[in-house]
Amino acid sequence: MKNSIVTYLVKRFLRFDNEQPFIFLSALLAFLGITLGVMVLLIAMALMNGFDKEFKKKLTIMNYPLTIIPKFYASVNEDLLIDLENRFPELSFSPYVQSAVMARSGTKLEGGYLFGVNLKDEAKVNSVLGAAIENNDIGKFDVLIGKSLKDEFDIYKDDKLMYIFTHVEPGGLSVTPKIKRFKVKGIFDSGLSAYDKAYSYTTLSSLQAILNIPSNQYDGIHIYSSNPHADIARIKEALPVTVTIKGWWEDNLNFFAALELEKVSLFIVLMLIILIASINIISSLLMTVMNRRSEIALLLSLGATTAEIKKVFLYLGIVIGVSGIFAGIVFGMGGLWILSSFDIVSLPKDVYPTTTLPLDLSLQDFLLIVTGAFFIVIVSSYYPAKKASEVDILTVLRNE
Repeated sequence: MKNSIVTYLVKRFLRFDNEQPFIFLSALLAFLGITLGVMVLLIAMALMNGFDKEFKKKLTIMNYPLTIIPKFYASVNEDLLIDLENRFPELSFSPYVQSAVMARSGTKLEGGYLFGVNLKDEAKVNSVLGAAIENNDIGKFDVLIGKSLKDEFDIYKDDKLMYIFTHVEPGGLSVTPKIKRFKVKGIFDSGLSAYDKAYSYTTLSSLQAILNIPSNQYDGIHIYSSNPHADIARIKEALPVTVTIKGWWEDNLNFFAALELEKVSLFIVLMLIILIASINIISSLLMTVMNRRSEIALLLSLGATTAEIKKVFLYLGIVIGVSGIFAGIVFGMGGLWILSSFDIVSLPKDVYPTTTLPLDLSLQDFLLIVTGAFFIVIVSSYYPAKKASEVDILTVLRNE
């Protein structure tokens, strides 16, 4: 049998049959199911990747790509900072001092951390803070607060904000916590409400004076690196044993592991849509085989081989499945374009790091979806094609 005849039979079997309309309907449902599955998978994976990328971007900024912290008291100092700046001139360094505090405005209290930083250096390692520092003259005992804390306390620029420090000082027969009022000189907005509420920034000299820390001594050094996973190893080799270094990802391992698990689970669940649709391919092809038994037997008696009959029904399933995959890609990409071009869905900014849907479909996920769907289609088409090639010529022709 020539390939032209195989093609002819495939086209003929795909036509609507007035006597057996359910065969065509079953094939149509398989096509629609695969289309829907591929479309939903593409959009869902793009959303998962987008949120993952957006969270990583925000957390990298607020947790800093790399941070040097002391193992022993006073082991992070100006000498270490100068040495690192000379060894790694391509990186940006920002020393800091920090203290756990309670921010108070009226009767409201909010726990968090107050960082003392060199504002010019900090602007190089933290773009969010850099935007807040710009056009603001930050002096001694001035403070930059997050938008969430501003909204919580309903305070504005140049208002006073009281900070209660965990460090205590003696006062007669008792000890009392240190208390200091700061003037709010700027608002930063990272897009992560937990950080905007918990983090506040003042000048390095201000916090060193309050905590009685020498000017050449720090609690740590923030580092900006465009490739922190590679740079952490280089810097670690240059550090003394009295200090250590950590990457931003080390504080969020469980969070991103949960995101990855959620992505894999979602992929498997949505792939079941395609698997269910493939059952319609099986049923459609099996009904076609049963309805065309006499034609198959006649073709075999005229010299057609079982391999050629198997090829006809395998092609039938592939045509239905690949058409569904292609339609799913078209609708999926169209959906991604619509979602990215128009503000259809608006997210609450106090919950998510962005107000618009972040979309990022990787080539790896795209190929995985298409390959997985195509594999399911091939497997679903093989069994009916095998049954068609096993038709008993003598039995069929004798009975029909």
